[in-house]
Amino acid sequence: MKKGLLELCTLSIIKREEAYPSDIINELKKAELIVKEGTMYPLLNRLTKDDLLTYTWKESKAGPPRKYYTITDKGQEFYQELLGTWQTLEKAINQSINN
Repeated sequence: MKKGLLELCTLSIIKREEAYPSDIINELKKAELIVKEGTMYPLLNRLTKDDLLTYTWKESKAGPPRKYYTITDKGQEFYQELLGTWQTLEKAINQSINN
């Protein structure tokens, strides 16, 4: 379950604007979701391999070029599916808690 939620949150961040992995990790930390680089990089690689993300290399003032990720059309569709699943789960949990 956590894996799906991490995908949802990651795609949500990248959906807003292209993102560098450390920027994604920082956004997740702000939301109190602690994710390590050792988790994020394999996730980004898998999402790219599945054609849900793409990336471009951009020059950096602070070192070597950086890989910035953007969401693909297929990624947008997958994001909407994950969001729908999350909303259904959230509704079910809220109903069970409030009854």
